[in-house]
Amino acid sequence: MTGTHAYDVRVAEDPADRELCFGVRKEVFVGEQGVPEDLEYDEYDALAVHVLAVRDDGVVLGTGRLLHGEVAASKVGGDLSVGSLGRLAVAKEARGLGVGVALVRAIEDAARARGLAAVDLHAQTHALGFYERLGYEAYGPEYLEAGIPHRAMRRSL
Repeated sequence: MTGTHAYDVRVAEDPADRELCFGVRKEVFVGEQGVPEDLEYDEYDALAVHVLAVRDDGVVLGTGRLLHGEVAASKVGGDLSVGSLGRLAVAKEARGLGVGVALVRAIEDAARARGLAAVDLHAQTHALGFYERLGYEAYGPEYLEAGIPHRAMRRSL
């Protein structure tokens, strides 16, 4: 893919949009990283705010989700003022084009709109530098999630 196409990042508004999000997640997490499909999709998907990046010709480039309120509490130490960013996935052909940054910022905007003070995430360790450049700070020990090393990270909004 060339960088000649523009793209928009928006909140997934309906079930068809969510299916587009799930398609990118399947491509990246299940296909590329070998995450079992039954672990990739969970009960939180129905309650999350999903965002997606769509190229001007309709090609979906990436997705991510925000959990907030009681749904996020178990993932962020019980603090209702902290959201949980997750399932950030960028299609292989769109990497390096700024899509990941745009998705993270859209999720942060969604968190601010819901009155949240911070966003947590569980970063694959190879992606720590990406999130650090966006203002996230790692905390706690490294751990395995779906067989992949991760670290918890947080950014105040």
